[in-house]
This record gives sequence, structure tokens and C-alpha cells, in this order.
Amino acid sequence: MSFINTDTDNSSAVSRISIPSRHRIYRRRGHNDHYIMGSQDAITLRPRKVVKPQQTQQEAIDEFWAKFTTKAPGKATTVLPQNPYTARVARKNAKAASSSSTTQASYDTAAAMCRAKVEKIVRECRRVNKKYRDPHFDLETDLKLGRRDCLESLSNFDALENPGNDFKPGSAKRVVDIFDKPQFYIDGPTANDVRQGRDGDCWLMSALCTLSNKKGLIERLCVAHDQQVGVYGFVFYRDGEWISEIVDDFLYLTKSDYNEKHWERVLFDELERINPEEAYRKVYQSNSSALYFAQCQHPQETWLPLLEKCYAKAHGDYAAIEGGYGGEGIEDLTGGVTSEIFTADILDKEYFWKEELLKVNEDFLFGCSDGSKEWTPEWLEKLDHRFGDDGDFWIAYEDLLQKYQAFERTRLFDDSWQVSQIWTTVNVPWMLDYHDTHFSLRIEKPGPVVIVLCQNDQRYYRGLEGQYEFELAFRVHRHGHEDYLVRSQAPYRMRRSVNVELDLEAGDYDIRIKIDAIRLNRLLPLETVVRNNAQKRREKLTRIGLAYDLAHSKGKLVESPEERAAREAHEKRLKDEELSQIKERILDRRRDDHHLHRKQYSRLQKRERKRREKQKAKDAERRRKSKNGDAEETDMADESADKTGPLPEASSNGDGLPHEIDENHESPPSHDGVSRAKRRAPKSIAPADRVLQPSSLFGDTDRREPASSYYESESDGDLASLSSLSELSSHELDLQVKAYINNQLNKPSVVTPPSLKFEDELDEFERDPWNAVVVIGLRVYHQADEEDRSKEVIKLKVVRPNPYADSEDENSDATQQAAREEQDSKSKGLDVDDSAKDATLEGGVKDRKKSIVGGGGE
Repeated sequence: MSFINTDTDNSSAVSRISIPSRHRIYRRRGHNDHYIMGSQDAITLRPRKVVKPQQTQQEAIDEFWAKFTTKAPGKATTVLPQNPYTARVARKNAKAASSSSTTQASYDTAAAMCRAKVEKIVRECRRVNKKYRDPHFDLETDLKLGRRDCLESLSNFDALENPGNDFKPGSAKRVVDIFDKPQFYIDGPTANDVRQGRDGDCWLMSALCTLSNKKGLIERLCVAHDQQVGVYGFVFYRDGEWISEIVDDFLYLTKSDYNEKHWERVLFDELERINPEEAYRKVYQSNSSALYFAQCQHPQETWLPLLEKCYAKAHGDYAAIEGGYGGEGIEDLTGGVTSEIFTADILDKEYFWKEELLKVNEDFLFGCSDGSKEWTPEWLEKLDHRFGDDGDFWIAYEDLLQKYQAFERTRLFDDSWQVSQIWTTVNVPWMLDYHDTHFSLRIEKPGPVVIVLCQNDQRYYRGLEGQYEFELAFRVHRHGHEDYLVRSQAPYRMRRSVNVELDLEAGDYDIRIKIDAIRLNRLLPLETVVRNNAQKRREKLTRIGLAYDLAHSKGKLVESPEERAAREAHEKRLKDEELSQIKERILDRRRDDHHLHRKQYSRLQKRERKRREKQKAKDAERRRKSKNGDAEETDMADESADKTGPLPEASSNGDGLPHEIDENHESPPSHDGVSRAKRRAPKSIAPADRVLQPSSLFGDTDRREPASSYYESESDGDLASLSSLSELSSHELDLQVKAYINNQLNKPSVVTPPSLKFEDELDEFERDPWNAVVVIGLRVYHQADEEDRSKEVIKLKVVRPNPYADSEDENSDATQQAAREEQDSKSKGLDVDDSAKDATLEGGVKDRKKSIVGGGGE
């Protein structure tokens, strides 16, 4: 009878074996294979569900939370293999965190780099007599080859289509081939120039309109360009610093070329023309109206489509800049800080009018549009207003507060402001609370301060965001105080950053952070997106992956001097404890061996005495038989006895120990057929008062030494005592420790495989546990006096929980350590308006009030 295995899927819990009969035999996979006989071919046996032992309700909840959160928290910091650039960014960020600079310094650096790039490209192109073509963002080649990397983002959805798949430009041409008389600016950039194209970037267009209200803001974005060569350089603000970006002069057009579209050409050729191809170009492919994306109102002006293209390249593609908020766009174009102000939350409307709205286009930028019966000749003359379709309007202040729900106010910074920033990476638990990790802020001079808590701008690596999004919040405490000075406003729409503005005195402050992680299961995990695009979109994944790596390398944890000292002290303590344990183990082994040697020698003595008594009896019997004339047998016995001989008597030094016993000597058979080997002395253990070799330390007792060399000066009275064990010198003990460690290193490592479970044995949370990790940064602006601008006024530091706190040096003052920990943890507590705040307060009424309002609690 033959058996054929018809089910070879290892993932199945039950496998079926076919036999040449109607019956089936099933083998259940598990620790012990067994077979079940069935009488119906159609019957499929399923594994019985394992019934868990009964648990208490608390045990069940604890088990749930233990499975809910991952055992290995962390986030991929690099998408690309062997990326050498991330280490440079990490070092740069660590160096920048230890110093502060003016807000203008970052812009000046980026602008200088941008000019250098443009000059380099211009010289290169003129040297080879070619116009510039951007190899990293080549619109024409990308469109004709059907790659669409300049249009579509990486997809992190299960949908087959990528974001931006609905973009259908017809062709791409250079500026000089599109415009009859192209000019970068015509009467300067204004809000009237801005016309949105087919991209959903109205938020960016709105931001550009707002910038046009303050002269010079748009002009400082385009640092350098050469229209003849076709190269343009822009600067943008990203994650706390200015960056430079270079593009060529190719732009997308709505219509295809004359020779590429058959039906459109047939329709166009219905009218007789002398040069139909040139006529087609002038109608469909010339000047601003022919552009597929953003365009200027003037038919020959080019600054807007080129700026939009450069902004799209910086973010990866045109699809990446779809959807957003005007306030975030203003931040990217000015380097300012945007706050959401809800009209319903304004406390003093007169103060808001005088101190903020009246300072528009000076300290702040607001989004502000005409044609109303309230216009009189007097107001027209006073405000120098002209009617027209300019994108602006006028409205009464009371109507403004009533009709609009929120303002996006962006604070602008000049040279009087210093800035310092620091980045880190934190694991975000499921429970929403203030994090154990916080920031420490030291201000040397009093003055106005703007504190910004931000996360990486995920628009720069669309598709690689992961499955979590985060909402940020923070509080500002005086160092060691439980009550806080101010807290950030809860984000309503813009979640990239939160900020507060206040005046601070010189001193130390704690910035406590709260991060709300929201899991989006509809999004694909990062590793799945990488796997889906690694083969088909290699170049696209390389560009976006590099942006991801550089953004996350800023949050690489850099060990502070205090943390390094604590770690080294902890490692030293562990090493000392391990050496102490090894020494104690060696000494215990010596004492045990010493005791076993005495026991063994005692047994050896007893056996020797019995042998001597037996030998004496034999001698007596031999003498008796010799008297009876049994000489022949006696001679044979004598001969045998002479060959074997008795065991040696006590040693010559009188210590009662036997001389050397040859283990390899085999005695011939005696006259009674008993082998002499049965009476041979047993093998002994290495002496305890000698320096042990590595073999004796690890159970290798095959190599024995003669018994006569075991003891040198011990008497029978000392056999039961351990006090005569000689002490090892420190050098001898160190040699044994070194031998032990070397032996352990030379042993082959045995890796214990982790306990594996079948997929169906894991619940949904074990298969995909909670693992939220975010890179966050703290940026602090401080307005200093002119004499203090050259000084370092702001110092930032990341304060993380000390993982070695439970193993501090025993000689340290435990009271001081506990006091430091208590002081650091004071600022971590519930908000005053939290429902559970009262239950968490300790002490009397005065102490509780002090926890809330600070001071003496009066």
C-alpha cells in the first residue's frame, strides 16, 4: 500500500494523506504528530481550538495591553540601502543644536549656495554650448517615456492608481519655445499675476498672493537665473532651515505637438493654412494660456510657473503639492511662524485690531479682498484705493469677525531675532499623556520669545509617511515647578507645528510635550510601499527615499556627555559584578573540589585498609596451606602476588597519602580470574589548592594527575576540615578569571530560536502591534537687543529618562538622586482643566493650590 502526500502546504494546521481506499488519514501538525482515520473523503478535519486557562479580569486586561504594544519599538530611519549622507546630517544637526544664530543667517547660506549652483551650471553649459536640462526633474523625457515621476507621487494605498494619475499634460517645451518675448518679472510680482492651473495647489497660490502685499518677499525667493541658458534657482524654508533648489526651463503644456495627435491635426487642417504647424503652435502652444499648470496673467511673464515647478521638484512631484493650508505655504516662502486665530476665541478685540491687524505687512502677514456701498470719495482718497479685479476686497472690522471663523497669522522675523533648534525621536505610547522625554530651555536675557514644536514636513516624502499621523502640544514650565506658564493651542487644521508667543525672564525652563498618535489602517506600511516600488519606480523611490532619510536623520539620538558618563559607569558596574561572580564561582569550585578530594581520599584509605586485611588473611591461609604441603598452589599465588604487589604504604613524609598510582598500568589476571583493573584506584579530580587550568574549570576531568601529587603537607586529622585550603594570590585569581573568559569566548554560541507561533494563533494586535514613533523638533526664537545679538542667548537640550537610574553608584547620595528625579518629574502632570486633576494632587489645600497656581498657593 502506497501513501501519497497531497497537501504539502506548511502553513496548514492539518495535512491530508491519500491512500488507495475510501478512508483518509489525517496528520495533525504539532509537537507530537498523530493520525486520525476518517471514513468520508469529503470530511475535512480542523484543528481543535486551544482553550486558554481561566484568567481573572485584570490578568486578561494586562495580557491585552502586553500584546497591544510592540516589543521592539522603533521607526525606519533609512529607506535606501547604505545611505552615507544621513550621518552627515546627524552630525550637522547635533552641532547646530549647541549654538544659536540669527534668522537671516540660514537664508544667507542657502542663497549663497543657490547662486554658486547657478553659476556652476551656467559655466558648464556655455563650455559645451548646450542649454541646461535638469536630469533629476526632466519634464520632457519623463512625459514621453511614460514614467510620470515628475507628476505622480508614490502610492501608500491599495488602489492601483498613484496620486496625480489624473494629470494629463500634452507636451513639455522650453520657455523660449513657448513665449514670444518671455520676461521673468513684468512690473514686479503682484497678486494679479497669480492664476491657478490644473494642480490643486490653491493654498500655495493664496500664499503667493499674500506675499505680494509686502514688497520684496517674492523677489527674495528667486535668487539667481539665466534665461538664455535656461537655469533658475529658488530658495524655500523647510523644517527650520532654508534650502536651495535648481530647475531648468521646461514647462508642461495643455496640448500635444502638431505631429503627435492625429485627430486634433485633422480637425485643425480643415481650414487651409500656409503653415498649419506654426499656426497650431501659436494657437495652442504659445504664451501663458498654453501652460498646463500655474500661469501669470500677463501672457509673457514667467516667474509663477517656474516657481511652482521648482516648489514641486523640492517636494518630489506636482501631485505632492496638492492640498494644503495657506498659512503653511506662507511659512515655506518666508520662514515665519503661522498661528491659527479663531475669531470666537479673541479676548480683547480692540487689542487684536491695534496690535496685530494694524501691523499687517510689518510684523505679521494676514490673508486680507472690494466693491461696497460704504466706499465714499473721502475713503477712496484716504486709502488710495482703486476699484479693479485685483483679488483684494475691503470689509468692516465687525463684519470681518462675524463672517470669518479663523485667521492664519504669520509672524515675520528680522535680524533682531535669534533662533536655535534641536531635534529628537520619541516613541509615542497609546495612552495620551505628557511624555517622559522633554526639552530644557535656558535663556540668558529676558525678552519676547516664540516657541515652536514641530514635526517633519511629510509633504517632502509623500507615500512614505507610514500609518500614523501626529498632533502636537506642549507646556512651558519654570524648571522644577509643577504649575505651567502657558500651553499651546490645540491644532484645528494645521498639524505640522504648534507655537506660543510670550515674554520670558532669564532662567531655566522645561518644555513638556504631549503627542497624540492616530493610526490610519487604510495606509500601507512603509516596508510595503518600498517593496511595491523598488522594481518599477527605482529612480522615484531613490529621490523620495533620500528625502525621507535626510529628514529622519535629524532626529537621530545623540548621546549627551551626561548620558555617556552614566552609560559608562553602568557598564563598568556590570563588568565588575560579572568579574566578582566569576571569582566567586572559581573559589566555590575550589572549595567544592577540595571537599570532594578529601572524601575521595577517605574512601581510598578505607579500600586500602580492606585490601590489606584481605591480603593478611590470604597470607595466613597460604601459610596454613604450606604446612599441609600445598606448595604448588602456594608458589603460584606467591608469583601472582609478586607481580601485582600491594598498594604503597604511607608516603615517606608521613602525611598518610599514597604515592603515585599509574592509571595506565593494567594488572594481569589473578589466579581466581579477577582482573587487577577492578582494584585499581579511581581517577581523581584536580587539586583544589593548585592553579586550575581552563579544562578543570569547565568540567573536563578526563586528564588526571597521580594521587601522590594531590596533597603535600596534610595529615589525617585535617581531612575533614576545609580550613587548611591555601589562599590564592590576586594574580593567580586573575589568571583563572582570564582563562574562564577566554574559554567562554572560544565556545560556539548557541542561539535559542524565539518561540514561534502559527499565524492563526496570533490575535490582530500581536500580528500588527502599536508602534508609533515620530521625529520632533523644538525651535525657539528670541528677540535680543542690538548689543546682545552676537551672544548666544538660547541653549536647548533634550532630557530623556535615564535608563541607568536604578543602578546608580552605591556610593552616590541616594537622597540627592531622588530629589533630582522628583524635581524633573514635577512638571509632568495633568492639565488644570483635566477631570482627574483633583484626584492626583497631594498634600493639604495650600500644597494643592501651589501645584496649580504656583508660588505659595495663597
